[in-house]
Amino acid sequence: MKIKLFLLISMFFFSNPTAEETVFWGPTGHRTTGKIAEMHLTNKAKRKIDKLLKGESLAFVSTFGDQIKSDKKYNKFYSWHYVNMDLDQKYADAEKNPKGDLVTGINKCIQVLKDEKSSEADKVFYLKFLVHLVGDLHQPLHIGQREDKGGNTVQVQWFGQGTNLHTVWDSKMIEEWNMSYLELAKNAKDLSKDEIKAIEKGSVLEWVDEVHQITKEVYKSAKVGENLKYRYSYDHLGTVRTQLQKGGIRLAKILNEIFC
Repeated sequence: MKIKLFLLISMFFFSNPTAEETVFWGPTGHRTTGKIAEMHLTNKAKRKIDKLLKGESLAFVSTFGDQIKSDKKYNKFYSWHYVNMDLDQKYADAEKNPKGDLVTGINKCIQVLKDEKSSEADKVFYLKFLVHLVGDLHQPLHIGQREDKGGNTVQVQWFGQGTNLHTVWDSKMIEEWNMSYLELAKNAKDLSKDEIKAIEKGSVLEWVDEVHQITKEVYKSAKVGENLKYRYSYDHLGTVRTQLQKGGIRLAKILNEIFC
């Protein structure tokens, strides 16, 4: 009994992040989305982006949004990484975070990048942030419930190790697949021009509502305390890969329109 109690306490302690420690797409996921976006950029957009980033790739800067969380001066951007919505809501009907959310964050980045009066430093900052946020948008638990912090307090196990549902979708499945971001991007599904156009269609608001439909299924996919293993990865890794690819294609669409 004492051993079981210790394991339960340990599982909660090591896998229950505070608001400041909430995790997002891991580096491999973000870099995959950035690399896929590069594959869909126009030549004109590539040149302008390369000039701003001074040669750094979208894959390289894709983790910028998480890296700056270690600096308190950027705390005001924290809420930009997610949207809290009840499972039966659409974004238009959900209570909005007064500090902003994914939608307002993405729109702010686009606004700054389109404004000819914006300084180069601001354009670089918000370009890096935009790459990160569009990736976050396509992780289903970034559009999760407020009460469990987007699955961060939904305790599960991954191959016997304590973690939470959000982390499983952020990084555990991707890490278990054991492929680099270059391999994941290269092995993304071959899509026809019509399929790509279908993914590009719509607005940021519509994409949020679309991803939120997947969020509902993710919440149903595991029970609290369940030990998730190969079968879970087999059932859901395809969705992860699809979301990474959609994020890359849609990021490219946004960037192509900005840097046309």
